[in-house]
Amino acid sequence: MARLPRLMLAGQAHHIIQRGNNRQPIVLNDADRQHYLDQLHDCAATHKVAIHAYVLMDNHLHLLATPESDQGISQMMQALGRRYVGWFNHKYERSGTLWEGRFRAALIDSGHYLMACMRYIELNPVRASMCASAEDYRWSSCAHHLGRRSDPLVSDHSMFWSMGNTPFERELAYRELLSQGVTEPERLLFHDSVMKGRPLGSAGFLRQLADKTMLPLQQRPRGRPRKPAPPASINEPDPI
Repeated sequence: MARLPRLMLAGQAHHIIQRGNNRQPIVLNDADRQHYLDQLHDCAATHKVAIHAYVLMDNHLHLLATPESDQGISQMMQALGRRYVGWFNHKYERSGTLWEGRFRAALIDSGHYLMACMRYIELNPVRASMCASAEDYRWSSCAHHLGRRSDPLVSDHSMFWSMGNTPFERELAYRELLSQGVTEPERLLFHDSVMKGRPLGSAGFLRQLADKTMLPLQQRPRGRPRKPAPPASINEPDPI
């Protein structure tokens, strides 16, 4: 199937992933991890992108973010790449790219998928057997959402605030959501959406996007469309 054109819009949540080239590590120790997140914080503030959730794994990064401008996410990721790769290459006396091509991103229907996407992102370390509980993983936003610490990188989305009237209610509701885990079909849904750049949402959400952007938001098969069958000859008998 042909890849859809990349679509990023101001005021809409996006699921973002960036991977190390050939799945190689993008961080080697905690100092690297802290430096990466510090640079992400600065670049997000500069380009006015709200980070709602994140997880920094050894060889890739997931973000859930909303930009103030259509170009905000691209500008943030480009600036982050230039800063971090230069620093990383200098530190480890290496050269060349660190990333596996350009970052991937997909629009997320906040009303239907945002909280499930946040859960998918923050449970990454558990699925990778890096920790028993997502809140124990230091390099994600999970501890922030469960009230374990305040993370200056995170700007909570309104959907998270709608989970309760008090911090305690929100933390309890989110803990229950995390405890439900991520099914394999749900994991594949989020993975395929972001890797193919396919917006994830209800039929109504996708129709609104198509009307707004005038872009095809459904994949079309490769190759030329089939030619219609020729009309029957007037000399041929009618089918029985």
